Amino acid sequence: MLANVARSCYRHRRLVLGAWVLVFIVAIVVGPSLTGDYANSGRLSGTDSQAAYDTLAKDFPARHGDEAQIVFADITRNRPAIDAYLEKVAKIEGVISVEPTRVSPGGKIAVAPITTKNGNSDHPQTTANHIKDLARSTIEKQGVNVQFAGNWFGDQSMPASEIVGVLAAIIVLLLAFGSVIAMGLPISTALIGIAISLAGVGILANVFTTPSFAPQVAAMIGIGVGIDYALFIVTRYREALHRTNSPELSVIEAMTTSGRAVIFAGFTVMVSVLGMFLMGINFLHGLAVGVSLAVVIAMLAATTLLPALLGFVGFTIDRLHVGRRRPKGGETMWHRWARTIQRRPWPIAIAGFLFLVIVALPFFSLRLGSADASNDPKASTTHKAYNLIASGFGPGANGPVLVVATGADAGTGLDKVVATLRSTPGVASVTDPVPNQAGDAALATLFATTDPQAKATDQLIHHLRDDVLPQATQGTGVAVHLGGQTASAIDFADVIGSRMPIFIIAVLALSFILLLVVFRSVLVPLKAVLMNLLSIGAAYGVIVAIFQWGWGAGVLGVERAPIEAWVPMMLFAIVFGLSMDYEVFLLSAIREQYEKTGDNATAVAEGLATTARVITAAALIMVFVFGSFVLSDLRALKLIGLGLAVAVAIDASVVRVILVPATMELLGSANWWLPKWLDKIVPHVLVEGPAEALPESIDEPVLEPSR
Repeated sequence: MLANVARSCYRHRRLVLGAWVLVFIVAIVVGPSLTGDYANSGRLSGTDSQAAYDTLAKDFPARHGDEAQIVFADITRNRPAIDAYLEKVAKIEGVISVEPTRVSPGGKIAVAPITTKNGNSDHPQTTANHIKDLARSTIEKQGVNVQFAGNWFGDQSMPASEIVGVLAAIIVLLLAFGSVIAMGLPISTALIGIAISLAGVGILANVFTTPSFAPQVAAMIGIGVGIDYALFIVTRYREALHRTNSPELSVIEAMTTSGRAVIFAGFTVMVSVLGMFLMGINFLHGLAVGVSLAVVIAMLAATTLLPALLGFVGFTIDRLHVGRRRPKGGETMWHRWARTIQRRPWPIAIAGFLFLVIVALPFFSLRLGSADASNDPKASTTHKAYNLIASGFGPGANGPVLVVATGADAGTGLDKVVATLRSTPGVASVTDPVPNQAGDAALATLFATTDPQAKATDQLIHHLRDDVLPQATQGTGVAVHLGGQTASAIDFADVIGSRMPIFIIAVLALSFILLLVVFRSVLVPLKAVLMNLLSIGAAYGVIVAIFQWGWGAGVLGVERAPIEAWVPMMLFAIVFGLSMDYEVFLLSAIREQYEKTGDNATAVAEGLATTARVITAAALIMVFVFGSFVLSDLRALKLIGLGLAVAVAIDASVVRVILVPATMELLGSANWWLPKWLDKIVPHVLVEGPAEALPESIDEPVLEPSR
């Protein structure tokens, strides 16, 4: 089938290229107008915070929406202007309510809580922009210092991270290929694919709950895999061209070998990422589908657009040469490295495992949560608002917790509960309860003594829910729920943490089965799963040490905070999928050599020598693309970018070129052991077929190479 696809794309290259260019233009022109609304909060059904939110929707519609705060400094000198401004804010489309202004004990800082709409037909970002624009045109001109707290008021900028990553990839590809034309093919297919992917992610936001950072994550993954997939195919094409002297045969060979591996790798990444649906969290569905879409388009571009482009390039693939030409044949550095490992497999394997274990140790201190606005860039309005609120009201005022009561006598019942809450250690203050018109619900706001991201705040919320509230409401007939952004973030982290084992076990089982089918071995997939776990654990250890412990955090421009709850799960899914790419590429070469020679040592040395250079180049590209997102102002993107870069670097270096050859040398022919009963039921799947299986001729005449 792939041979037919490759032949059709090659022979009808003008039509294929035209179709891709047309889709590319449509994506750029039409895509933005079809983009849906992105979600900026992850509410989970069945949680206490969601119960509070549902009660607000029914009994306090003016507080049902996105929470935000407008913060003023020096209110005593500017009160009339501030009051006039807030009256205008209340009339802005999308603003549900503006609560009475709270003034700090010192009388200098004031906070006006507001609620904005957030739904499929509402645009909270537009509402936030209108509120800020009104401030600039009115009270800021009068010298009032006004800042804004809330998710939609963040003014973090997105640097051109993709451009930085692509520039780095260009350099790596030039060094790997030594040809400007060969370098340009992976870059072209990746850029066309990512433009289409980003339009698709925006359209998906109309269907799935999609976080606001989904396009950046999809771009990160799409560029990385798009360049890597094309790199593998172009590398095989060049090798085949030198042997067959036929561009069409070379395209067919590249597609039926490396192209098949690309499809397998892309499918694996998709399945791993879509495994997040097992978590049952709507907030992650759009992210999973968006990333999977980016991988699908990268895979399609590599297997359809790239063969067409190779048809145009033909023999000129090595034109515009850069650097010194490498001699072909003979023993390479990777042959010598493989022999070195084979002479001392035990100490090298032990050293590699110890390195991964040591780097992974911080993982055992992992705390899932959500970073508060103190981690935003210091020049941002949300960071300034955080500092003003903390100085005037205490750090806990940055994370108000809504105390929502329901019941026949909710007002009186909540009065008693509030009295108990005020005497609870860790609670700074609780506002007086406000009943609804029917009297069957009441609302108060609680402020902790600690900031929203503090471990003590997590412990306080759990203590209130598990111990304080059950006792305080006993016999009152009142049900009390804790809601708001802080409580929702804690619930989100709890749910993610409780469901992660299910997700991890599912991905591990799938990876084992896929490798078992591909390589018809029990020990190879078992060893691969173990080493992948260690490499991902090492990546977890690095992000915990930097982002949670604060080791070198200043270099990245971040502060100590919990690890965003969705990051470890997304990191696990993506890295496991990508590591399968390198695993299949390396082990396919080793397996092919083993079937030829029957000698395990020779197969390992030759397999490593023929693939290590490409794997290293592919990994370097991934590291640069992922690492470039550390330049983002968004902490979540810094986290996922650095985590992916570290994981890929460790996987492609310590695991692929050290641990894999060392352990395969130690296991010898046992690497390929498969019980007879299992051999009968495991289907035969060929991922990267040998070149000898390809046709020796083609229908159209072979062109002579250009001189």
